[in-house]
Amino acid sequence: MKSRFLACLLLCMTLLALSALAQQSDSSSTSTSTTMSNGDTREPLTEPKPKDFWDGDDPNIGNLLIHPFATKAYVRRHTEPIRDRLKELDEIRGENATKIKDIDARSTQGLQLASEKVNLADQHATDASSKAQSAQSAATQASTNVASAEAQVSRIDQYKSDAQTEIRFRPGQTMLSKTAKDALDQMAAPLKGQHSYIIEVRGFAPGHGTAAIASSQKMADSVVRYLVETHQIPVYRIYVTSMGNASVEGQGTMKHSSAARVEVSVLKNETVAQR
Repeated sequence: MKSRFLACLLLCMTLLALSALAQQSDSSSTSTSTTMSNGDTREPLTEPKPKDFWDGDDPNIGNLLIHPFATKAYVRRHTEPIRDRLKELDEIRGENATKIKDIDARSTQGLQLASEKVNLADQHATDASSKAQSAQSAATQASTNVASAEAQVSRIDQYKSDAQTEIRFRPGQTMLSKTAKDALDQMAAPLKGQHSYIIEVRGFAPGHGTAAIASSQKMADSVVRYLVETHQIPVYRIYVTSMGNASVEGQGTMKHSSAARVEVSVLKNETVAQR
């Protein structure tokens, strides 16, 4: 059986070799005829022969038997550069993926921080606007209060004469008579429970210099004492002036008072009283 297989193999090899020789003779005769027809004596260019079957020869049985077989080392030698390049590309792709992920993470974090800062700025702006509105309202209210206070203050000293009486004394006398007390009672009775009024007490006495002033002061003090003790008029509402023998205000000529007396005037501020 083995001898038959070897005989068939040798027969096939012989046939292939004869076929190859016939092809070579045909090609050489064709090239010779071409050279002679053109009149050129140069040798035709020879086709470069590859080193082995795996570099590009025709896949026939002759080349298969003549050329060496491909080995693992040969395959490894030709595939390792491709494998290295693929590995390098995988590493580059991995690095790029890592960089992209890092950039995405930083971008997301940056956007989040920017959004938080924008929200914080909006909150601060809203708080500032609220505080500004509150301050504006407070300023408007304060301005209104100031205007009201100014108007009230401007009317504080606008007192008008409401009632007047004159208490006369005998020369050298400082005690109040019954007639004087009745006059003071009639004037002070309506003032009970009222506000926004003052009482002006001015004492006049005949004489000269400090003696007249001292006498007028004693008469005025007796009037003030009666108003405070009998009618509970607050002392801070009474203004006392010792005029001595000064001229009476409102007269055209300078005349000295000829009688010992005390002028009592009630002054009211109707504007403040209405509030």
